[in-house]
Amino acid sequence: MFATKFLTKEKFDNYEDYIANGRPIVPEHFNFAYDVIDEIARETPDKLAIIWVDDNHVPRNFTFSDLSRMSNAMANYLTSRGLKKGDTVLLFLRRRWEYWVLMMAMHKIGVIPIPSTNQLKSEDIKYRIDTAESKAIIAFDDGHIMNEIKSAIGDADVMLITNDEVADSLNTMPDTLERVPNENTDTMVIYFTSGTTDMPKMVAHNYMYPLGHINTAVFWQRLHDGDIHFTLSESGWAKCSWGKMYGQWLAGATVFIFDVAGIFTAHDLWRVISENHVTSFCAPPTVYKMLIHADISKYDISSLVKADVAGEALNPEVFERFFDMTGVKLHEGFGQTETTVQLFTNEWIEPKPGSMGMPAAGWDIKLLDEGGRPVVEDGKVGEICISLEKGRPVGMFQKYHKNEKLTEQAFRDGYYHTGDVAYRDSDGYYWFVGRNDDLIKSSGYRISPFEVESVLMEHPAVREVAVTGIPDPSRGQAVKATIVLNKYFQGHDILIRQLQDHVRNRTASYKYPRVIEFVDSLPMTISGKIRRALIRTLDSAKKSIVEPVKNSIGLGKDEKDK
Repeated sequence: MFATKFLTKEKFDNYEDYIANGRPIVPEHFNFAYDVIDEIARETPDKLAIIWVDDNHVPRNFTFSDLSRMSNAMANYLTSRGLKKGDTVLLFLRRRWEYWVLMMAMHKIGVIPIPSTNQLKSEDIKYRIDTAESKAIIAFDDGHIMNEIKSAIGDADVMLITNDEVADSLNTMPDTLERVPNENTDTMVIYFTSGTTDMPKMVAHNYMYPLGHINTAVFWQRLHDGDIHFTLSESGWAKCSWGKMYGQWLAGATVFIFDVAGIFTAHDLWRVISENHVTSFCAPPTVYKMLIHADISKYDISSLVKADVAGEALNPEVFERFFDMTGVKLHEGFGQTETTVQLFTNEWIEPKPGSMGMPAAGWDIKLLDEGGRPVVEDGKVGEICISLEKGRPVGMFQKYHKNEKLTEQAFRDGYYHTGDVAYRDSDGYYWFVGRNDDLIKSSGYRISPFEVESVLMEHPAVREVAVTGIPDPSRGQAVKATIVLNKYFQGHDILIRQLQDHVRNRTASYKYPRVIEFVDSLPMTISGKIRRALIRTLDSAKKSIVEPVKNSIGLGKDEKDK
């Protein structure tokens, strides 16, 4: 395991030992592409780095030697096109294998990649070009994105490089490269956030960022030499960095990539897991919700022994059903585009379904109340904040690129403020409550949307659900549930009453949804997160929220309690 070169110990006895000694050692002028990829290629040139599979399910393998040589050739090509250290380049490469070559090439010469999803439209792309002052765009033409890119560029002075040019350069450019020096604090990669509540922000990570993912891959995903790890994320999201290169290669694992072009199904995923002997899988809760509805009897999934979940909190019902199907316990992890994993369950921490687990080494997590004071009592809700008293953890972002005001808002009073709210139980486990903006304040109570969603997910009628607050003249806000029903269920007044009783019987009565709306689908961000803010916006646009909704889809009877 190459990661041991950057740790104080090769083996940790328990969680306490890991917390005390698990912080990575960061060499001066560290560069992942030179100091990890090229070194692994030198020591074990035939070690398998990537298994790449397209829609035809035909695998193509890449060794670390391949990746080292190809990234050198690509670095020489990018330099020949006039790109230099500090230039920003948008990447639209879906899950094409060229993405990994380009990322390592850019790391080597100091060009700053901005991975971007192929789902963006021209307006989104133009916003990114203008905001990041991008010098170039590199794109795989999938029949859609190139038209959007050309429309976004217009008359702007932005270089457009196609996948065909990338392929040609790998055959023509020299594959040796003289090392380009960098500082650890130089910007290495920029990610745009999902923009669930505001315009997307540019998150700038420095050259120490990959070492922060030792926590992600070695200690959360529990990867070792010989593992084949499959994180589903497209290359345009930070989750790709979490699960498809840095930490996994440091752990000694092979990265499995399924470059599905269209909409994948649960059976597509189970098939590639089976055929490629995937040992470890990671995806957001929405994917596991899909997987548990598939018949897996025709697939041999005996190789799968580890599974992880991140992106949103996991409903306990999904945990239990996946465990019943596979015998594999889902291990939750919490973090952000701005960080590596902050909280997790791992080999020392038994999962509690629905809990984020405990802090990762190096992350001094505090829950702060609305006055900025640390929450001492177990069970009390507070914002997840990272103490900076001992410096920034390895893996924390450097800044919001070109936005000093936002950076100052995030880093204030000696803490990094995540904007996410949680509580800690008496065993030291943390439980996600929601984004600050998502919390529902009703009659003096603070209600977690996730808690109500988890209870509703236990009902056989509910396939997906989003819980939000709506204006209520007497309570301030009332709880609303927007529900996608499972097949064969129909929305009607009787079912509404049943769902409301289901929640009242399983949690405090003030948390039950007084309004229930049945829909065909929930609004999602392009990264697969529920857009609760959009649901609230659509509701607030109505002339009156509670009364019209009450008449059409049901309002629970008033109770004597709040």
